[in-house]
Amino acid sequence: MSINFPMHSAFLALVGLSFFRSVSSQFSPGFPYGSEKVRGVNLGGWLVLEPWITPSIFDNTGNPNIVDEWTFGQYYDRATATNVLQNHWNTWITQNDFANIAAAGLNHVRLPIGYWAFEVGSGEPYIQGQLPYLQNAVQWASQYGLKLIVDLHGAPGSQNGYDNSGQRMSYPTWQSNQTNIDRTDAIIKQIASMFAGQADVVPIIAPLNEPAGYYGSSVLTPLRQYYYDSYGNIRYPYGTSTQSNIVVLLHDAFQPLSYWSGFETPPNFQGVAMDTHIYQVFSNADVQMSWQSHINTACGTQSTLSSFDLWLMVGEWSPAITDCATYLNGRGNGARYDGSYPGSTYVGSCTGLTGSASTFSSSYKTFLRQFWEAQVISYEKSNGWLMWTWKTESADEWSYLAGLQNGWIPWSPTNLQYPTICG
Repeated sequence: MSINFPMHSAFLALVGLSFFRSVSSQFSPGFPYGSEKVRGVNLGGWLVLEPWITPSIFDNTGNPNIVDEWTFGQYYDRATATNVLQNHWNTWITQNDFANIAAAGLNHVRLPIGYWAFEVGSGEPYIQGQLPYLQNAVQWASQYGLKLIVDLHGAPGSQNGYDNSGQRMSYPTWQSNQTNIDRTDAIIKQIASMFAGQADVVPIIAPLNEPAGYYGSSVLTPLRQYYYDSYGNIRYPYGTSTQSNIVVLLHDAFQPLSYWSGFETPPNFQGVAMDTHIYQVFSNADVQMSWQSHINTACGTQSTLSSFDLWLMVGEWSPAITDCATYLNGRGNGARYDGSYPGSTYVGSCTGLTGSASTFSSSYKTFLRQFWEAQVISYEKSNGWLMWTWKTESADEWSYLAGLQNGWIPWSPTNLQYPTICG
C-alpha cells in the first residue's frame, strides 16, 4: 500500500525528520525483542500437513501419490479426508500443549499456516477449516502468557516446491505469476487485519516461509518487492497512516545475511526482523560430519548471528544430525545418511538414530543434549530461537516434547549442563 501523510511537502521538509522519529518512537512491539531472548518452538505439522511429522495420515490413505496437502485433497475421498483433517486439527495440538510449552520456560510459538486456510482458488483441491484452530491457538497463547508468530508457510503456486508449502513440485511457481503474489498480498492484509489490535499476543507476522532464493533473481527480485508490500500491509493495516505494533519477520530466502544488509532498516522502517533457518541434515556433507563437527558448526555461527542490522532470530533449527526420519526428504524418498536417497552415499545405519527415544543409546542422548545446548548458546547471540518442532509421531530426535520427556532438553532453556561447550 502507499502511505500518504496529510501535510504539505514544504512543511514535511521542515519538520520531516523529527516527525518521522516521533512516529517511529511510538512503535511498541508486544515483546522486547531488542533486550529479551526469544525462546520458542514451532507447531509444525498441525495446520499444514507434513508427511514426516505425521506419516500415519499419509500411509493410511493407501495411495503413494498422496505426498502433500494438495494431493491429500486431490486424490483422497473428500469426506474421509475432511474427517481425518478435522480429527488431526482437534488432537495434534491442544490447550495442554500450550500449557506444557509455557511450563518448559518458552515464551514464543511459531504457527505455520497455509494460504488455503484463507482462500482457495478455482481447481485447487485444498480442504478448509483451519481458521478456528488459529483462533484457538491465539486464545491459548494469551492464556499461558506465550507470544504467537503467525507464519504463512505456503503461498499460491508454492514459493519453494517443498511438501511443507502445501504442494510439492520440482520448481516453485509462486514468483512467476503476479496473480499468485497478489493473492498472497491479500492474505497478508487479512491476517494483519485479524490481529492488528492484538500485538500483545500476536507480536509477529511472517509473510512467507522459506522462499527459494537460491534460484536467483527470478525469485529474489519479486520477493524483495513482496517484502516491501508486506511491510506496508502488516505495519499499516488500518488503511491510514496509523501503524500497528506488529513486527514483520522476513525469511532470508537461504541467502547469506550479508545479502540483506541495509534492507528495511531504521529509521525509514520500524519493526522489521530477519528469520534464518539452520539445519545440518539436508546435504551429503552435513550428514557425513562427526558428532563433534556438528557441535563445532553450531558454535561457528556465533559471529555471523551477533552482528546483523535488524532483529534476528533462528526461526527453525533442530538437534537432528541425520535425515533418517521417515519421509523427511518427502514421502517415497529415502535418506542420505543410509544411502537410500538418490545421489547419496552410505554413511551409516539409521537404526537407533531416529524413531522412538527408547531405541536411543545413552551416548546418543548425551550428544543430543550437548548439541541442543551448543545451538541454544550460539543462537542466543542473535535475538533468539524457535526449535523445529514441538512434537512428531515417530521422529523423537526432532521433537521438543520428546527431548523434555527423555532428558536431552531441560525444562528450563537456561538450565545448561554444558555452558562452556562452545569454549
